[in-house]
Amino acid sequence: MKVLVTDAIDRVALDRLVAAGHEVVQTAGLQGADLIAALDGCQGLLMRGGTRVTGEVLRGARGLKVVVRAGSGLDNVDQSTALRSGIAVFNTPAANGVSVAELTIGLLLAFERRVTEAASDLRAGRWEKAKYGGREIAGRHLGLVGFGRIAREVARRARAFDMSVSAHDPLLAQWPAGFEWVKRSTFDSLLMEADVVSIHVPLTSETRDLIGAGELDRMKRDALLINCARGGVVDEVALAAALRERRLRGAILDVFAKEPPGEHPLLAMSNVLAVPHLGASTREAQQRAGHEAVDLMIEALAAVQA
Repeated sequence: MKVLVTDAIDRVALDRLVAAGHEVVQTAGLQGADLIAALDGCQGLLMRGGTRVTGEVLRGARGLKVVVRAGSGLDNVDQSTALRSGIAVFNTPAANGVSVAELTIGLLLAFERRVTEAASDLRAGRWEKAKYGGREIAGRHLGLVGFGRIAREVARRARAFDMSVSAHDPLLAQWPAGFEWVKRSTFDSLLMEADVVSIHVPLTSETRDLIGAGELDRMKRDALLINCARGGVVDEVALAAALRERRLRGAILDVFAKEPPGEHPLLAMSNVLAVPHLGASTREAQQRAGHEAVDLMIEALAAVQA
């Protein structure tokens, strides 16, 4: 069968797709009508977060049977239209877990030790040692909103830094084995008690603006908010107001509701550390995601052919 690949996927993984007997067509930057045209004659679509698979695209790509996103989250795929159209949709939520967790803890450390500011000053020839006093994260309370694969990886690393950890996840019927040391918390209690609140939920209609003005007001004034999950889960207008009015000490962001965010007010704030959606941007995560995505595509196309 024919598979269109619209984002960068590990070359070795794509070679496995060809070895399985499928034709691979690679392109980049296509959206809307151009994407529909490129999907003509394709049974599979392999992509990442850069491709928007809208309802219009799914309705227009009449031969399409399988969509696989190499990465976590499916907010760039119209899943309801795919379901109605009989198109199978998959992603690889486990592939990025370690990389996102390492970035989450790394950014927290960088914020508390003011690493980026100090490094910038030093490069400019300024030795400002006395200026950059920081804080330890040991002994602090980390609250995880969502307790799926990535949040559990964050919890393990936080524990190694002697942080106490609590989590809120109403979708978990049973607490995962081996994580008895993580306190199961209500949403309100977590917000009020945590020194650091880290978001680890997908973007859905239920989670959009999950952290808004009311939730920010319930957090400690000395707390930090981390979002390395999905833009749109945090109300950015409310967050900017809370930071500007010092009702919240700081924010650490890897994602924005609109990416790239352009001249965003949050980027001008000294109490914000932001990076351009780097969560899965490691060699290891890219390789895992590519291979897992190809495995899913091969299995799904085999089922279509059967």
